[in-house]
Amino acid sequence: MTPPSAHQNAALTAPINLVTTRPPWSQTFSSLKIRNYRIFASANLLAVIAVWMQRVAQDWMVLELSGSVTAVGITVFMQFIPSLLLMPLGGILADRYSKRLILIISQSAAGILATLMAVLALTGRLEVWHIYVIAFVLGLVVVADQPARQVFVNELVGPRQLRNAISLNSSIFQMGGMIGPAVSGVLIMAVGGGWAFAVNALACAVTVISLTMIRTHELVKMPPVKRGKGQLMEGVRYALRKPTIVFPAAMAAVFAVFGLSLAVLMAAYANTVFDAGAGGYGLLNTLVALGALGGALASTRFATLRLRGVMSAAGAYGVVLMLAAFAPSMATFGAVMVVAGFASLLFLTSANQLVQMSTNVLIRGRVMSLYIMVLIGGQALGGPLMGWLAEHWGVQWAMLLAGGVTVLAAAVIALVLAKRGQLALKVNLRSPRQLVFIVPKAG
Repeated sequence: MTPPSAHQNAALTAPINLVTTRPPWSQTFSSLKIRNYRIFASANLLAVIAVWMQRVAQDWMVLELSGSVTAVGITVFMQFIPSLLLMPLGGILADRYSKRLILIISQSAAGILATLMAVLALTGRLEVWHIYVIAFVLGLVVVADQPARQVFVNELVGPRQLRNAISLNSSIFQMGGMIGPAVSGVLIMAVGGGWAFAVNALACAVTVISLTMIRTHELVKMPPVKRGKGQLMEGVRYALRKPTIVFPAAMAAVFAVFGLSLAVLMAAYANTVFDAGAGGYGLLNTLVALGALGGALASTRFATLRLRGVMSAAGAYGVVLMLAAFAPSMATFGAVMVVAGFASLLFLTSANQLVQMSTNVLIRGRVMSLYIMVLIGGQALGGPLMGWLAEHWGVQWAMLLAGGVTVLAAAVIALVLAKRGQLALKVNLRSPRQLVFIVPKAG
């Protein structure tokens, strides 16, 4: 068998962008010029707003019904534990079958679950155990939905626009995060959280309709992977061989357990530290999303993707969380949350781009499922852990720990990368402007 040509490899694996100049501002939304992606992105914005509304309403209703921050963490655990255990199966589905069809089925199922939650809440029959069960089933839906959604973006825009589309997807997610929590907070105070679930059910229906409007002949499709033994392990071995996949995934694991449990900690801050209620919790979520939107848009301006940039963003996020632990007021805490959102999305978007752009499209579904498993599954562990720490140690100590562990992990991975690259850290006490810098190792 002759090895594939360079042209064939280029068609299978999208090259990492090594342009040394920043893209012009006119190219910030370049992927929206593609009709299929415009339809997908428009429906996705509505869907994300509704998902954020449901998420805030769900967390707050659990807190109201149980009076326990740990119960909020358990809800997070129930929703994300399927991803920790089963996400690789979703990756295999994404590589074998139509991504569009998978999304239609998964969004229909999510709409049914949101409708059930709305009926229970609006009739006054909702109990904490109902939320646990529905959150778990929704987690099973996510197992099929997320890998297909990640890979489907490449089919919509092709490899040349993939980085831009990933950044815009992150921007859309954060725009929804700005609008959804604020609207949900108002709804909870005015008419109750049940209507947030009803809105999400409607948004799921709109998403399904939008997917049927996509022109399939314009998709950049790859041939489906045939059934075979060892396909999951093939994805694992592939990921472990590539530093641009394994190191972002390792950082994402720590980031998910500690850093992405911020919603649980913000609920505790709003409820017990600042006594701000549901409206304050919605406001904090909106401020995080405001900063994250800036981070997502900033990621479209980067000319290159580098591991050191990914780790720097993760470390910066940890530092910001440590500063938040000492915030003396709601106003100060909210301002720090904006910066936290910015740093968080810089890491998440850059890591996602680096992993996708480093992966052959024929195996991308399986690789992305492993990455999502780490990212979402980590939240399943981190939610109850951080909720327990907030209740027993105090929320300020829990926030300090979340930031400190994230900083430590970023520093350790940075040192490993420096060693692999034959680099060393030097300290220069004579120069306060550059105390620490990286140099090539002697010899």
